[in-house]
Amino acid sequence: MENAGSIVNEGKGQTGIAKVKTVLGKINRVINLIGLWLFRLRKLVLAAPVVYYALKLAEYNREHLPEQVGINLQATGEFAQYISRNMAVMGPLALTGGCLILMFCSRKAMYSWSISVFTLALPLLLLFSNAYPT
Repeated sequence: MENAGSIVNEGKGQTGIAKVKTVLGKINRVINLIGLWLFRLRKLVLAAPVVYYALKLAEYNREHLPEQVGINLQATGEFAQYISRNMAVMGPLALTGGCLILMFCSRKAMYSWSISVFTLALPLLLLFSNAYPT
């Protein structure tokens, strides 16, 4: 009689383990599906913050840069060349956009994405080098 009771309890234990395995299998499938879609959309996921910050920096520079923006700062403190504010805003934005286009066309997304992240420094450098006290 005792053996019959222990067999029934072992059967219930295995059923519980089987249920846990089934639930864990379903959770694993959901995680794999999310990972698969993130991998498929990796270029969009990588590009979204770069596009956002590039547009924010362009908007900020359009408002805060002087009418003529100096580039190529010399050792004397003078700029070698001056460009218009519009060129100083749209040039780095176009460079970042070009890098992102290369990222979407390339099989290796990380190289051009990392270059596009580094291009975000260009608007900041233009802003810092042309900050005039008011």
